[in-house]
Amino acid sequence: MTHAPLQRLSAALEEERRAIVEHDVEGLVRCTQEKLDALRALEAAAAGYGFPDELQARLAELAEMNHANGILLARRRREVNWALRHLGRTESSGAYDAQGQTSTLSAPRPLAVA
Repeated sequence: MTHAPLQRLSAALEEERRAIVEHDVEGLVRCTQEKLDALRALEAAAAGYGFPDELQARLAELAEMNHANGILLARRRREVNWALRHLGRTESSGAYDAQGQTSTLSAPRPLAVA
């Protein structure tokens, strides 16, 4: 019943981890879409019935894989933000200012001091 979507999800999570580790942005986008498709298929397969007990353990393993990938991705984002900040790039704050505009955090940093 739900073995095929579980296998799809497992493959997508493994590919997601590989893409994060190898800095493969296009691969990350691709496997993230595959992961979402597999999750939708799982939801549809389990609608009204839930998951059999024998699949609960596998679902817990996949949830752990997803959590571990999230931790890796958060680490990569921090690394990228750190590098951009030290290169003097600005980063969108995601917040609106008093005029209703999104502002950018701008903290120019000299790359060297003479």
